This record gives sequence, C-alpha cells and structure tokens, in this order.
Amino acid sequence: MSLKKGLCLFLNVLNKLYFIKLTIKIRCNYLPKMSHQKTNVFSPKKYLKSKKNIKFAQTDIMEKKSQKNQQEMPEAGKILSKPRIFFGLTFIVFAGVLTLSFISYLMNWKADQSQAGTILDKTIKSSNIFGKLGDWLGNIFIFESIGIASFIVAFLFVVFGTMILKKRIFKPWMTFGHSLFFICWLPILLGAITRGNGNGGVLSGVYGYQIMDSLSAIIGNVGLWMVLIVSIALYFILEFNLRPSSIKAKLDVINENTIGKVRSMMPNSDQSFDADQELEEEVIEETPNITVTDLSENRKKPETTKQAPVIQETQPITEVETIVTPNQTSFEEDKEAAPTLNLNITTTPTIPVIKPEDAFDAPVSSSSETDDIKFKVEVAPVIDIIDDADKQSQDLVDKHGLYDHRLDLAKFQMPTLDLLKEYGNEEISINKEELEENKNKIVGLLKNFNVGIAEIKATIGPTVTLYEIVPEAGIRVASIKKLQDDIALNLSALGIRIIAPMPGKGTIGIEVPRKNPTMVSMRSVIASQKFQNTDMDLPVVFGKTISNEVFMADLAKMPHLLMAGATGQGKSVGINAILTSLLYKKHPSELKFVMVDPKKVELSLYSKIERHYLAKLPDSDDAIITDTNKVINTLNSLCIEMDQRYDLLKNAFCKNLKEYNKKFTERKLNPENGHRYLPYIVLVVDEFADLIMTAGKEVELPIARLAQLARAVGIHLIVATQRPSVNVITGMIKANFPARAAFRVISSVDSRTILDSTGADQLIGKGDMLYFNGNEILRLQCAFVDTPEVERLAEFIGEQKGYASAFLLPEYVSEEATSTVGAFDPNEKDALFEEAARIIVSTQQGSTSMLQRQLKLGYNRAGRIMDQLEASGIVGGFNGAKAREVLISDLYSLEQFLEDLRN
Repeated sequence: MSLKKGLCLFLNVLNKLYFIKLTIKIRCNYLPKMSHQKTNVFSPKKYLKSKKNIKFAQTDIMEKKSQKNQQEMPEAGKILSKPRIFFGLTFIVFAGVLTLSFISYLMNWKADQSQAGTILDKTIKSSNIFGKLGDWLGNIFIFESIGIASFIVAFLFVVFGTMILKKRIFKPWMTFGHSLFFICWLPILLGAITRGNGNGGVLSGVYGYQIMDSLSAIIGNVGLWMVLIVSIALYFILEFNLRPSSIKAKLDVINENTIGKVRSMMPNSDQSFDADQELEEEVIEETPNITVTDLSENRKKPETTKQAPVIQETQPITEVETIVTPNQTSFEEDKEAAPTLNLNITTTPTIPVIKPEDAFDAPVSSSSETDDIKFKVEVAPVIDIIDDADKQSQDLVDKHGLYDHRLDLAKFQMPTLDLLKEYGNEEISINKEELEENKNKIVGLLKNFNVGIAEIKATIGPTVTLYEIVPEAGIRVASIKKLQDDIALNLSALGIRIIAPMPGKGTIGIEVPRKNPTMVSMRSVIASQKFQNTDMDLPVVFGKTISNEVFMADLAKMPHLLMAGATGQGKSVGINAILTSLLYKKHPSELKFVMVDPKKVELSLYSKIERHYLAKLPDSDDAIITDTNKVINTLNSLCIEMDQRYDLLKNAFCKNLKEYNKKFTERKLNPENGHRYLPYIVLVVDEFADLIMTAGKEVELPIARLAQLARAVGIHLIVATQRPSVNVITGMIKANFPARAAFRVISSVDSRTILDSTGADQLIGKGDMLYFNGNEILRLQCAFVDTPEVERLAEFIGEQKGYASAFLLPEYVSEEATSTVGAFDPNEKDALFEEAARIIVSTQQGSTSMLQRQLKLGYNRAGRIMDQLEASGIVGGFNGAKAREVLISDLYSLEQFLEDLRN
C-alpha cells in the first residue's frame, strides 16, 4: 500500500469518527426536546443535509463547551485578564503615538528630518507634537522606510491590541494579508508617480524610491507601470471575486429581485403563494429553537402532486407547515412540484392566519375591456415654417443667384506681384563670429557685475539679434535692467533694448542690432503663403518679427491703429505698407479710403485710384483732403454715415457689418427700403498733430466719436503723428486705440505716451518698430515699399475701369455757411455764443485768438462766433491787427442784452 493511499484512508476514518460524534451530540441535545411531539424515526444524516441545521447544532455545541470551561475554571480568566488588558492597551496607545508622530512629521518633514539625529541635543527644539522622539519615529518609518505606508504599521498595532483584548473587530489573517500587500506595493506606486520630485521622497520613502528606481532601470518605465497595474488588478480580482461568472450570478440575483418586486405589485394568485413562502423562510431563519420531525408518509408521495401550505393555529404557539424542496428548481417548477419533506417549525411570534383557499383561490385580475379597442398612433410631420420674407429671398436666390457686389467692376483685376520691386536674396546671413563676440561680451559684463548666467540663446532677426539669458538662482531682474547702458557701451551698439522678463518665458531678452541688417521688402511679405491664404477681413501686413516670421494683423479686429514716429524713421513707409497690403487683398466694392494729408505730398500718389477706392464729400473736387475746413466737414460726414449705417443694421436686426452684408448678399434685405451693400471705410490721417493745432476740439471730438462707435459698422481709423505728446494724443483718443505702432521717437516720454512703456526711444530707425496690441509689445522690421512701387500700383488700378465717381459720403452743412455778418439770427447762433460774449466783455478785448485759447476752438469756428458777436452788436468791426472794440461795458448790461435776444 502506497503512502498516498494510506493517508487518504486515515483521513476518511477520522472524518467518519467526527461525523458519528457530531451525530450523537445532536441526538443527545435535541431528541429529549422532541418527546412531546409526534414523530417517527429520527434520522441524523438526513437532518444534517440542511446546512442551516448543521450550523445551529455546531453553534450550540460550542456554546456549551465554553460554558463548561468557564464553570470548571472560574479564576483562570481573571488571572489572564490583567496582562491582556495591559499589553492590549499598550499596543493601541503606541499606535496612536505613531499616527500623531507621522502626521506631525509630514507637516514639517524637512525640519524634522534634520533634527532626527539630535535627540540628546537640548539646544535644538523640535516642531513635532512628540518632540524629538516623534521626529525619530517619523524619520525611521516614513523617510527611511516605506513612506506614508507607515500608517498601515500603526494600524497593525491596533489590530494586535484588539486581538490581545479578545475584541474581534478585524479578521486577523485577512487584515495581515491586505496590510502586507499595501506595505509592499504602495511605496513603489507612489515612487513611480512622484519620481522623488518635491515631496515625492517622503511619500514613497527610501524603500519605495529605490525599488522603483531599480525596476525602472531593469524593465523600463513601461514595464514598471505594467507590473504595478497587473498587481493591483489581480488584487482586486481575487479580493472582490471579479470573475465573469460571479458578476453574472450577481446580475441574475438583481434581476430576480427586480422581477419579484414587479410581480409583488401585480394582484394575482401567484403573489399570495410567493408571499407565504417568503414569510415562512424568514421564520425558519429567525427561529432560535428548532424541533425536527421526519414524516415518512410524505416521502412516499409522488413529486407531481400539489400541496398547499397548511397553517395551524395554536395558543400561544403557532405551527407553520412549509415546503422545502431538496433540489433547487426554477421559479416556475416550484409552483408545480410537490414537496418531499415537511418540517414543523415551532416559533413564538404570532403570525397572521392565512387559509389555504385564500392562497390558491385569490382573485386574478383579468384584462380590461378596453384591450379590444384598436389604438393607433400617428406622428405629426415636421412642418418647416418659413416666413414670407425668407421665402421671397429664397425665390430670388433661386432665380438670380446670390447678390454679387463685384458685378459693377466684374473685369477688375487685382494687382500682381510684378508691380513690386524685388531686392534680391533676403535670407538672413549668420555671422558666427559676431554672435560669439557679442555673447562673450554680454557674459563677461554681467559676470563683472556679479550676475551669473545659467544659459544663453541667440535668435537672429532681419535687423536685430535677440539674446535670451537665464540668470542663476537668486539674481534679481532689476539688477540686469539697470545695466542697459553698460551693455550698449560694451557692445558699441545703438538701440540696446532689455526685456525683463520676456512674456510667457522664464528668460530675459537683450535685443542687439546687427551690423549688417537684412532688408524686408514688400514683395516678400505679400508673396508669402501666410498673406495669400489669409481669411482676415482687413489683412494688414507690417513686416517680419525677430524670428523672421511674417507678421499680420486684422484691422477689423484692432479696430483702430495709432502710429507715431519721428521724422524720417519710417512712419510714412509704414502707412504705405498698410495701404498696399489692403489694395492687394480687397476689391474696390469692399473697401473705401478717406485720406487726410495735411502735408499735401504723402498721400497724393493715391489720387489715381479715386474712382476705385477713395471716398469724398459730394461738393469736394479732390478726394485727398488737405484743407483743415474740409477735414472737419469730412469727419462730421463720417459720423453721419456711421449713424445711417447703425440705422440700417437696426432695421436688419444685425449686430455688425459682416452679418448685414451676408444678409444683403442672400437677398434678405430689400434695396427699396434703403438697404445697400456696405463697404469697409478706412480713415487715414497722416499728420494728426497739425489738425489738433489748427482745429482743436472740432477734430478731436468726431475722431473720438468714430473711435468709440464706428467699428461695428465697418469704419476704422489709422491715425499717425510725428510727436505723440499728451496734448495731441489725449486720454480719450488713447482709450479707443488699443493697437499702436511706434517707430523711433526722440525721448522716453514720447515712448510712454504712445506705448505706455519705454523702448521706442531705443529703436534704430529705418523701419524698426514696436507693435502693441493691448497684451504684449512685439519688435518688428517694417516692410519697405518705395515711392515708385506705389506709383506703379496706383497706375495699374487707375488704368482699369472704375466707378463713375468716388464713393460719396453724406452731405454735411457746416455752421459757417449759415452764419453771415450783418444778418444775425438768434435761432442760429453758436452754442458757445453766450460764453464767448461773457469772455469778451469781462476782458474787454475782442480777439479771435483769445477765443481759440479760452474755448479750445479752431480758428474757423472762433471766427464765426466773432462774426456773430459783431452782427449782434457786442463787438465792433474788423480793425486790422488791432483787437475789435467791445461795445458793452459790463457783464450786467450783457446779461440784459442776452435776455432781450432770447425773447
């Protein structure tokens, strides 16, 4: 006989002996209690087939054993209780000390770590709640061991304490297994997540980081994460039994419970039977005293007979005869199969009496009579509601197509690139010697001033080279800014500009002009793919950035541009570049220019395109406005045009020009109601300072009004000036011009006026410019377009067929035309007439220039007011170079005179 067979035989013998012993125990304990009941032969084997009964029997035996042991040794428990209590509470208290020490260590772990080895040094104070002992415990368990998994160790001490105290709060072996898993893998997981950065070392501990580092070096980062994910997944699968079969079984139980609840809501006979079964099963599970009878007669009955549950009434004991099937069957089979074993369960609670006929003969709900009625459901078709106006516009589009605003000049050809001059190769040449020399000078100078540099990088542009430096830790940015003049002296360069710090970067920029700058021609930027493929409404190309990229902006989104620069620094070339880029992209029907040129020579080249792109007043002969009086009338006419456009947008229910033109193109707006296709209007003022000096508020007010309101209706402003002083560019104008372009100016004060920061005074000229879009300042090299190129472009457009005349602005009747000397009309007097009269009478000086200064008026309006004062009899006639005679001596007489005029 082999060893394996002998071992199996020995185990079978032990099993049988244990079974016989258990049977005798059950028979001895339960058989006397059943003597008062009618029973046949008792079969322990059949009774033990029920798992519940075995459980009850084993529990009863164990309780009796424990009672017997306590009776035999009453003093043993008292002797062992004191050390158990002592050691159990000691473990629990130590767990609390560990937990609080760990928490306090994590809050100040950097300081506590340095104090961990100085336990006996009294001069050093600890920030831990348990002092240096807490520092030592936190450093040993957390930093030098397993990180925050040390809290699991404190938890295990609590488990040990409860075990010693015989408090079954946790299952020991299961708790130890879970804790060991987390102690092993949690530090490694935290080490893989943090990589030791920041507080990562204290989270994973030395153990977690070293194991993670070793695994990462052996199997790589991907292999490390695969090991972690597979381990965690296996843990949860084994712990929560996440097998497909178990999940399916749980879902089946949920479905059966749902079906049972639904059936319980249905009034049928099956419900009452199921309710009785559930009630009886609950009684079986809750009965503390069990008496078992084996009815052999019921075993002999066939399984196909139906039996109803019989409920007998006894006082005060209720006996419930229920059905228990030995084999598990489906829900439908339980209704028809006959029970093979009946158990009489004796319970003390009172159960409502249910008669068998009530269980089987319960009223069954039949279908209602309305089931025979035919029920038909129809879904109403979706009706597309179209207004009459939309229908008419759709019919017009189907008949004539979309409105094409280019039909009037259908054969107009856009300018070609051949009109612009090609200046040869414009690629940036890299001079390594110059770059290395400048780098060494910058590094050496900063080192002399104790400014350390960690890194330096150079970006070469058309005109300047940008050196980006990363200072060492502890270096103040202000200390580098102060060295701007020293760097310029050391490099022997003009226009050193320091950007500290650079927007969006952790570097400091130093812009150094190149010895041999590269020209940026207009042809190169117009021919770029960025400009040719743009979808901007009003694309404006300025030139190239420091990184040699073409820079473009949308004038429709700026929405207005303010330009400033000293004479000869490229301001007029910049205006020509803007106008050229717009002419290359927009059709004459889409764009109109209103050009104001006090110099009379800068914008006169564009007079050839008057019938294509320019706009003017109806009674004006020249579209390029040079007269100050006509400038005032043109600006006021633009304000009228703006108001008219707003009325059109209001009637068309549109918010901006783009939506309005789209509706008009789709023929949704009727021209008979005044609607028309609205082109963009760009007002270009070459020298704004001259207008302010000659016209004052008569120019400033309409300019400010257009800047505030005109962007939504497609009117945009480009205003240029030589000296951006505060009396020229006032606060009201600056607030409405967020986009600004600054060429080189004379002083830093002018730079602050135009850009709100310095830098424009450090430019090198010749198209070198700064562009401010409201967020950041960009340094650009403006594209160069020469006068012959502009002439060729204007001739190419002017030779083609154009409109009958220039675009006509609304007519504006000035106040000068309505006021004449000698025929004073009180109803047509100027709004400042009375205030001017008080100034003249109080000073007794009839001077037009004084009215200009006091009322901040232009010469024309001040002269008109003086003519009205002469016509009304307040001042005398013109007396050459001398001031006019004041005919009213005091203010009291003047007030009486003005009162008579009002009446």
